[in-house]
Amino acid sequence: MAISARNVFKGSVTAIQEGPIHAEVVITTAGGDSIVATLTETSVKALGLKVGSPAVAVIKAPSVILMTGTPEYRFSARNQLSGTVSGIHAGAINSQITLTLPGGAKVDAVVTNEAVSAMGLRPGVAAVALFKAGQVVVGVPA
Repeated sequence: MAISARNVFKGSVTAIQEGPIHAEVVITTAGGDSIVATLTETSVKALGLKVGSPAVAVIKAPSVILMTGTPEYRFSARNQLSGTVSGIHAGAINSQITLTLPGGAKVDAVVTNEAVSAMGLRPGVAAVALFKAGQVVVGVPA
């Protein structure tokens, strides 16, 4: 599968919490990382999502916010994945930062070069990738 989004997490559906309009779907990777997605009930039915079924969670890198240090606040973003900076690809204005998660999965974020400097991002630095459940696109095998 070729897709322009950098973050594609293959796994299986481990939980579905249904509501009258939206559902919360949890996809867990083989490495144990869990991604939460908010989908319409129509999408859950159209995709045939059930606990145990294979699925992918897709997140575009610009939708990922990075955080370092000890947070002074708690955040509403359902997805907060802790990892270590394992790569930086600098551009003229922005950089692509890659975090490696404890389970081995990688998360890419696009941040300004100014933020890279201000946050002290470099390989080996601990960071957290935050993204909203509504930014997650879910796919299933065709």
